[in-house]
Amino acid sequence: MKAAPAPPVTLVIFGVTGDLTRRLLIPSLVNLTSSGLVGDDFNILGVGIEPGDDAMLVDRLDAFLSGLGGQNPVSADPAWQRLKKRIAYISGDFTKDDVFGEISQRLGQASSGNAAFYLAVPPQFFGPIVDKLGQHGLVSEEDGAFRRIAIEKPFGTNLASARALNTQILRTVSEKQVYRLDHFLGKETVQNIMTARFANMMIESLWNNNYIDHVQITAAEIVDVGSRGKFYDATGALRDMVPNHLFQLLAMVAMEPPNSFDAEAIRNEKSKLLQALRVYTAEEAPLHSARGVYSAGTLNGKQVPAYKDTPDVAANSMTETFVALKLYADTWRWAGVPFYLRTGKAMTARDTEIVVTFKQVPFAQFRKTDVTPDLPPNRLIIQVQPDEGLSMEISIKSPGQSIDTLPISMDFHYADRFDIGKMTGYESLLYELFLGDQTLFQRADGIEAGWAAVQPFLDLWAKGSPPDLYKPGSAGPQSAHELIARDGREWRDLRVPPPPAKA
Repeated sequence: MKAAPAPPVTLVIFGVTGDLTRRLLIPSLVNLTSSGLVGDDFNILGVGIEPGDDAMLVDRLDAFLSGLGGQNPVSADPAWQRLKKRIAYISGDFTKDDVFGEISQRLGQASSGNAAFYLAVPPQFFGPIVDKLGQHGLVSEEDGAFRRIAIEKPFGTNLASARALNTQILRTVSEKQVYRLDHFLGKETVQNIMTARFANMMIESLWNNNYIDHVQITAAEIVDVGSRGKFYDATGALRDMVPNHLFQLLAMVAMEPPNSFDAEAIRNEKSKLLQALRVYTAEEAPLHSARGVYSAGTLNGKQVPAYKDTPDVAANSMTETFVALKLYADTWRWAGVPFYLRTGKAMTARDTEIVVTFKQVPFAQFRKTDVTPDLPPNRLIIQVQPDEGLSMEISIKSPGQSIDTLPISMDFHYADRFDIGKMTGYESLLYELFLGDQTLFQRADGIEAGWAAVQPFLDLWAKGSPPDLYKPGSAGPQSAHELIARDGREWRDLRVPPPPAKA
């Protein structure tokens, strides 16, 4: 069934001249326009500190899009040619009242009173912008029009700051108006986790501690910190990735079946799961975590400096570029099943995946064969990026007269069946924002539960213990391998991209 187009709306983007807007938001909106999911009654109002006018913004975006799409640049797409006629720009300091007065005037001239405010700005501006929107009456929903606020991560830096930010925002708007983004939730494979679980009895019937040995969730990046030293040194791998991206993946995997696919029913179950994550004591936290920082070395054939030598990184920095955690969800379904999470920069490969490892089969019937307890376990692998898909690893009998087993993999790749090459992952998030469906967005209680689970690790590392070194192009520090090896398990190897085909 073809999706219905979004209602008329003006998207007000704070930070419109930034990297997020040109790399992800605008290409996504071009895709939505091309597919007919937003129409000619959709408008963009950009707000930025840089001087300029409507033409300046359009020209800058046009120049960027001309470099996307190879032989068929996005700038030549008919959808972009239509969309760019409906882009306006306000230049000014978005902490000042005059900017919000001009926004109010522009929205008053729009054919529809519907507006969505997208905060593509540094986190310290989230609260002040919402306050200003409230003071100028821009979030009041009148005459059937909606007003919504989309907020990028990171939402807080610890449990206390996340609670404070939620309190500040919810003084001005209701929870149903707030859309806290996690771009991982826009990816097809992530959205498909619930369908794979709840539409397939052969999966859901095994989805518990009777059959599952453990779960691994990995988000590895092959790039180093590069020019983002100032941001990263104040953030680190845990704050940047774990309470948002990795916990959202964990919640999708481990949540209970909702009583419907209504947004609140799904978010209720996700929040329950995150609230069930075991919060470790100060004594337990070191035994269930590892962190590291990359040294100088070779990455992708190029020499990279050590993290501490990256521009804008403090000389005495204690910030981690890698983190691994062992967590438990204390629910009836998952009691005793460890969840191993890891994420890092400058690693072997770009690889985001969920690996569900099932328990070994009984070996009684194989006692007179050459099959040993080393038979590899069954695994379901959900590949989030870069090659979205699912695979199941099972064992079969190899050809011949004796009973010998052979591990095989049954694979499904989205790109083999669907044309998703141009999709950024933000299309679903923007479309649902315009529709008012909060399924793919985080709720205040879920955000705070995530921060509560990682707060013991933040407290531990604030005491000054330095992260362990690891080489660029590796799978992380030795302490991460020891974390999982203590349980008699090992990390699944990171997927190394195949070499380019010879001409």
